[in-house]
Amino acid sequence: MRKSAKKNIIYSILLLLVVFMVYLYRQSKDSPEQPKQDDPKMVISGPTMGTTYRIVYLDEGRRDFKEEIDALLAEINQALSTYIPESEISRFNRVDSLIFDSPHFFPVLEKSKAIYETTNGAFDPTVGPLVNAWGFGPEGATFKDSAGVQQILRQVGFDQLVFDQKSIRKTNTDVYLDLSAIAKGYGVDKLAEYLSNKGVQNYLVEVGGELVSKGVNDKGELWKVGISRPDEEGLANELFSILALDNKGMATSGNYRNFYIKDSVKYSHTISPYTGYPVEHSLLSATVVAEDCMTADAFATAFMVLGIEKAKEIYASTDGLEVFLIYNNDRGQMQSFVSEGLIPYITAVDKE
Repeated sequence: MRKSAKKNIIYSILLLLVVFMVYLYRQSKDSPEQPKQDDPKMVISGPTMGTTYRIVYLDEGRRDFKEEIDALLAEINQALSTYIPESEISRFNRVDSLIFDSPHFFPVLEKSKAIYETTNGAFDPTVGPLVNAWGFGPEGATFKDSAGVQQILRQVGFDQLVFDQKSIRKTNTDVYLDLSAIAKGYGVDKLAEYLSNKGVQNYLVEVGGELVSKGVNDKGELWKVGISRPDEEGLANELFSILALDNKGMATSGNYRNFYIKDSVKYSHTISPYTGYPVEHSLLSATVVAEDCMTADAFATAFMVLGIEKAKEIYASTDGLEVFLIYNNDRGQMQSFVSEGLIPYITAVDKE
């Protein structure tokens, strides 16, 4: 099972890269390795948060912000990564309370609480122990019986955390906090904020498939991004639709690549914080567009917990969201739901 868990971690990373794959149209015929000296298009990239980042921006001065971007990402990781033993969040997970020493922890907690409440607990950053126990963590599965599920389920519940702008504490010592379902979105927002503060007016920021756009590309068009076709055996470059992203944040979540089958039963990596079990519904992927990427990131995760009908209900009652949901109907045929505000920006991809 340990090998299966490691395999699923790889699938999880691939999911972020594939489901949310950026489909950038080439802005000119010049080789990106040999740009013209007066070409304002800049591209920087690198590893971060267990995945990669890529930023495309237009700057007449051709300023290279890679060093500053890498430093900012390292700072965010040091606050929010559970893979860094001495990060701020890792230290909190070993104790009952913590006084914040970075500016990054509180805003992510604040947004998490808002979306936890809006989604009636579907988005819950304390569900990590269940995710690990079902075999999607580094140690493989530790149980499959209902007694074990119920025992760990008592550790789950974002309402067992109390915090303000200065500190955070647990009302249940066993609570484990994992902000990975929202941290990349936060990172994207901070990178976008950095570029805006530097006077950059046109950019597309991507971290692990989470995105923020501003302005236009060097053809004067809205930035184009792709939504992958949610097939278990789909190719990495097979797209379902292309979206023109108009000064918004975007994130996609899906179950169709990160799963395993045991005793003829398929187990998804999305675990319900209500039941403690992997979700079983027809929703294949959820793309959310919002004012910021952190919001889109968290809602996309919540919608994969809720399923197609409840996701549509939350969308309809929440201001500032647009959604693109791909699901199977009763006959197993792939269908999609596009919110009205996204229709002018979506282009279907002909499979032929």
